[in-house]
Amino acid sequence: MSVLEKTRAPEQPPRAAREPRITDEHGRRVRMWELALRYVLLLAVLALTIGPFLWQLSTSLKGPTEDIYSSPPTFLPGDPTLHNYARVADTIPVWDYALNSLKVATANVVTNCVGAALAGYALARLRYRGRRAATLAFILAMLVPVEGIIIAQFTTMRDLGLNNTLIGVVLPGCIGAMNVLLMRNAFLNLPYEIEEAAFVDGANVWQRFLRIALPSVKGTLAVVAIFAFMGAWDDFLWPLIVLSDPSKFTLTIGLNYLHGTFANDERLVAAGTIIAVAPLIALFACLQRYFFRGVGEGAVKG
Repeated sequence: MSVLEKTRAPEQPPRAAREPRITDEHGRRVRMWELALRYVLLLAVLALTIGPFLWQLSTSLKGPTEDIYSSPPTFLPGDPTLHNYARVADTIPVWDYALNSLKVATANVVTNCVGAALAGYALARLRYRGRRAATLAFILAMLVPVEGIIIAQFTTMRDLGLNNTLIGVVLPGCIGAMNVLLMRNAFLNLPYEIEEAAFVDGANVWQRFLRIALPSVKGTLAVVAIFAFMGAWDDFLWPLIVLSDPSKFTLTIGLNYLHGTFANDERLVAAGTIIAVAPLIALFACLQRYFFRGVGEGAVKG
């Protein structure tokens, strides 16, 4: 080998090879303009979903001297204050209403998690006549609009003597058809070999359900809990029909007085809206680690 060949600088790799390679979850290369377009779309969706909430939060923190209709609008409050939240508590018994909503939502979460888990396990893992017909009944129940059966629900609660009670608010939604089907699909993804091994070891149905199946579907249980809490906390029509005593009103009904009597005071309405949304954000923050576990749920861990 000559001296010239020894001292020659190594050849530079092609420019495409020197550039960082960006791939998606399937290993396919993503071009820079495609990546930029994805981020633009994500930011647009974020602005549409989070923007109204942030604007309500900003409005609730603005003082009476600040113009909330200024052009161009000012997003950050110049002099933040919590006085609007105190005014909400002075206008309506908001904490009593929130406690009633919490009771209803907690009972709805417990009944849906327990009932949907039991029904979903029976539909997915047990063998008996009429199992397919029962599954079809739950599917058809999802197709019936709430407005079509709300009169029948009201007459049922009246005949049971549960009108104007929080139990009457909870009872019609204590087990949702969609939650049962979610739990059924989660239990179907579990390998049968695990339960067969437990059956050989002498485990009965309850032991297989409580010790094997149920711990493997925590992610779906979290989804059911979030959906049940949101549905009960945000429900307005059914509590409005059942309840007549103001001391038993839920938060959604109580906040309606702010919209009706104090509709011109947007700061007061915004503060009441933030009070109603805050528990939902807290619940999702606590259960988000389980909420996104659905993809790998039911897999064999070894």
